[in-house]
Amino acid sequence: MLSWLSQERALIAAVIIFVLLGSLILSIVIGLKQTAFRAKDEVFGDPERTLGGWYWTVTGVSTVLLLWFYFSWGIGRAFFPNVGNEMCQIAKIETAIAPITASLPIKSRYYKSTKLIKRNLEQLKILKANLPEDIFSEEEQQSLKLIISQSEQIIGIFSNSRNQSPESKLAFEEITEKFKILTEKLRNGFDTLAPTEDALNQPNWGTEYIEIPLLPITKKGVLFNNVSEEAELITKIFVKTRNKSTAADYLILDTKEKISELKTANENLQVDEISTNERMNYLKAVERIFKRLNNGNIFPPNSLNNLNMEVIDFFKAISEVKGTLGVIDFFLIPGNGVIKSKTQCTEQGSGRWLPKPTDVIATFLKLANPDIENGGGYKGSTLLWWKWLEIADMIAFLIPDNLVDIIPGEFGRHSETGEFEATYKDHLLALAQGDLYLGSIPMLDGHIWDSLFRVLVALLLGIGLGVPLGIYMGVSRFFKSFFDPIIELYRPVPPLAWAPLILTIFGIQDDGKIFLLFMVAFAIMVISARTGASGTQLSKIRASHSLGASDNQILRYVILPNALPEILTGIRISIGVCWGTLVAAEMLAGTTGIGFIENVARVVSNYELIWVTILIMGLLGLAFDVLMRLLIARTIPWRGKG
Repeated sequence: MLSWLSQERALIAAVIIFVLLGSLILSIVIGLKQTAFRAKDEVFGDPERTLGGWYWTVTGVSTVLLLWFYFSWGIGRAFFPNVGNEMCQIAKIETAIAPITASLPIKSRYYKSTKLIKRNLEQLKILKANLPEDIFSEEEQQSLKLIISQSEQIIGIFSNSRNQSPESKLAFEEITEKFKILTEKLRNGFDTLAPTEDALNQPNWGTEYIEIPLLPITKKGVLFNNVSEEAELITKIFVKTRNKSTAADYLILDTKEKISELKTANENLQVDEISTNERMNYLKAVERIFKRLNNGNIFPPNSLNNLNMEVIDFFKAISEVKGTLGVIDFFLIPGNGVIKSKTQCTEQGSGRWLPKPTDVIATFLKLANPDIENGGGYKGSTLLWWKWLEIADMIAFLIPDNLVDIIPGEFGRHSETGEFEATYKDHLLALAQGDLYLGSIPMLDGHIWDSLFRVLVALLLGIGLGVPLGIYMGVSRFFKSFFDPIIELYRPVPPLAWAPLILTIFGIQDDGKIFLLFMVAFAIMVISARTGASGTQLSKIRASHSLGASDNQILRYVILPNALPEILTGIRISIGVCWGTLVAAEMLAGTTGIGFIENVARVVSNYELIWVTILIMGLLGLAFDVLMRLLIARTIPWRGKG
């Protein structure tokens, strides 16, 4: 029975999805009818309005479960069980030609040659400007300057189309023609193809440790797989192609000899260790650039244009053959799709880290099985300062790189002389990436500030989103019934129980810790605001109605002021819970913060440092509490006075 449930989980998921979808539609219909029926007899703000509403509860639960099925790829696996396998074959193609696409401005902005030239010229410029005159003799300095100059000349030679090697020209023509043939093969279709018996006998998608079957199980998948195999052979030709220009041979040989002479002189030189290391590091930097140039990976700016156009057409053909697969991928497979590793295809994005409902059930059944010998059970039975923050970094954080891509125009390329010619888009990109110096401003820094920053940001987000939702849950049956099960589902779970999952998804940086604290603050603020709003005296609301107040006016001048004491109390509680949760999260996974310090102190048994961290946390907690008491006394002076 358990084995059957595991193997047929896609069918079971499909049935559950239909039931949830039906429940969602039916509950909305009933809810709208009940709302229209009772609207005339109810007064806005009456706490009695939030009682009942089971249909909105069904709506909320069904919505959450459907979203779970969607973001965990459950819908895709249930109704389109072959999609994952076909996407796997496409992933094979993308992996096979990755070295080619990386050299073309298809998935990047520049040709690889352009990027290499830009990088090498910048580094040569830096080396020329920072030539250490005190550790090299005049003769050695002249030799180094000549090496740098010859390296720049080599770049210019490789960039000139007249100097391109005939072998590389023929290779690119051959590769372009092979891609053209491969594109035609894609467009000819897959009617005559068929999967092998071994492929059809593979485990279903998501039913075994292998996430997605590797061998193609459909005709379309067979076509993509065959194309990937041929594309891999084409890539091997491309990878071996080099631009070995005879015009640069003498310069390359001479530069190599000069570098070798300088290295030998450095080894035989009798100087202090610091000077020896400085000389060695400088020579290594020079030699590193020369080796990149000697690899023959720089080609003239237009030498790959035909190949680039053919590869673009190749991807168009893939999109054409995908057909409905592309639509399913776009709408039902959220995240980054499927990628191909060395041994298997794996799900990426939400489908990677979000557990699938059916897999959760299957895992539970496995763990609940008392027969340990047959697979049951599990393993036989888990200080404060400041720094200068560059303005460019803040601008780069606010401006996405993609905005630059949308702007009309092209990015710069290298010329026939091997020089990079920047355009206005390159300057805008530098601005978006923080590569321009725009000055600096002082910013708080240190372990204490890191902890305070995480708490404050999470609190602001929790208050900003939790209070409005709590208020509306206190006055609306829909909001209360829809969101209450969701809030009450995760609120009782200890925050640290979420920590491993959240920190795994977001990483150990600030994002994960802030999101964890937000979950804590959000639930507390929602409950506090809801309690305050629903506790408003009905007599005040009816009096407001009798005076002609609108719903918005009642919400702003009656319900919100009455809810304010509960809201401020919720903020006070949130601060304490967030602070305690943060320290534990920093101890669990952190590189900065008070919790991180205490954890390191614990590992090395530094009791003094442990007590210092305890004192800091106590003082900060006391400061927060005093501030909240002052805020409460100032904003609601009538509290407790009748």
